[in-house]
Amino acid sequence: MPLRDTLARVDGDLAAGRVPVARQRLRGLVSSYPDDLTLRRRLAEIYRLFGEPAEAGRWMYLEADRDAAETAAFEARYATPAQRMSALAWRGSESLARTAFAEEQLAAVRVACSEDMGHPVDWEVVQSVPKERVENSSVMDFLAGAGCLVAAVAFLAIWVNGLVALFD
Repeated sequence: MPLRDTLARVDGDLAAGRVPVARQRLRGLVSSYPDDLTLRRRLAEIYRLFGEPAEAGRWMYLEADRDAAETAAFEARYATPAQRMSALAWRGSESLARTAFAEEQLAAVRVACSEDMGHPVDWEVVQSVPKERVENSSVMDFLAGAGCLVAAVAFLAIWVNGLVALFD
């Protein structure tokens, strides 16, 4: 569906009080047109209607006239540069940004993420797994494996018990 038609539907949804539907349509548009700052601004306005400052800050992050409290809420919710980079849902180079401020913000987030990850990253391949998760993954892998082993042993014990009862 063309951009204008979808925006007309968003307006119709908002007029009819179907705010969640309008929000979902705008999320789809931002996904399709990540460099359109007007769509991001409209999405932020809808999140303000819901009283969600972190999400409003997320979608206004590339705007110079953003609200400081919303920006702080966004940065608190998405604490690591990798989480912020993923949350911004940008695709392509920073040079695609339509304003100098947006380009600077995108570059700053990407550089911070690269420093945090220890290797260069770009907007096409955002690794959203922070270092802490990688270090703890061996413990989680062990626990998951142990749980599977316990379940398999329990299943086998029940099966053997049923087999013994069958021939008794």
